[in-house]
Amino acid sequence: MGVAETRSERADRVAMWRWGVIRDAIDPELTAKQRGQVVRALAAQARPGPAGGVVTVSRETIDRWLRAWRAGGLMALRPSGRQSSPRTPSEVLDMAAALKKERPERTAAQVRRIMARVAGDAPSESTILRHWRRLGLNTAPPPQVCGRFQANFNNELWVGDALHGPKIAGRKVYLFSFVDDHSRYVVGARWAYSEDHARLAIAFRAALAANGLPGAVYLDNGSAMVDKALERACARLGIRLVHSAPGRPQGRGKIERHLCATRRMAISPVQRGPTRKEVGGSDGLPDG
Repeated sequence: MGVAETRSERADRVAMWRWGVIRDAIDPELTAKQRGQVVRALAAQARPGPAGGVVTVSRETIDRWLRAWRAGGLMALRPSGRQSSPRTPSEVLDMAAALKKERPERTAAQVRRIMARVAGDAPSESTILRHWRRLGLNTAPPPQVCGRFQANFNNELWVGDALHGPKIAGRKVYLFSFVDDHSRYVVGARWAYSEDHARLAIAFRAALAANGLPGAVYLDNGSAMVDKALERACARLGIRLVHSAPGRPQGRGKIERHLCATRRMAISPVQRGPTRKEVGGSDGLPDG
């Protein structure tokens, strides 16, 4: 086993390495123009670093080392002493990492506020971000670009959803509806007093009886939409059942426009009290 290198020995070794980088530019016979050419050539070279690996040194760093050499010789090329232990306690950094892992969408500002509220103090946002980068926790995937989609023909894809309607005779009603993605035709719709899979099945059965079998049905992840009986029925009929991923409603725009138009034209005029805010311009289904 070799003898461990002391901090002073390491500083001397780094100083010698830096001198080896700049020694060609130290020659006092060089003109300013010649020295500039030498420095640019040195900055373009890749060389073994003092700690291993291959490194390059920028022109600004070489110029700084040259000024240090002229001012203090080899001793001025020694690295300055730095604090080796982190200023932020490890348990504080661990807490910041745990909060990020628990909810990856949290920002450094949000985590800092949580830590300040829970622990009474928190590191700066830049410290939290640096720690996340070291752990690979701050690498967000690039946003996915979603283009406009439309099924190629009728009955290739149906999209289903439910609308919360008004109260009738003291009981709230719900509209279960299915829209053909290609034609925008409402293939099936039924009102019900409960939002559950049994009422969804009634609307779906009516749509099948009137329009035949679709190739696929696209639903959200609501409790009424996720049902083993519906899954078995689709499997027996050869219909592909697809549920949108949580937090990703892409592809549901047509059914949302249909339900919004239904609320504007059929529900809002007769419903007492305020209604949910409607989407501007959604008084009918899009033409294409």
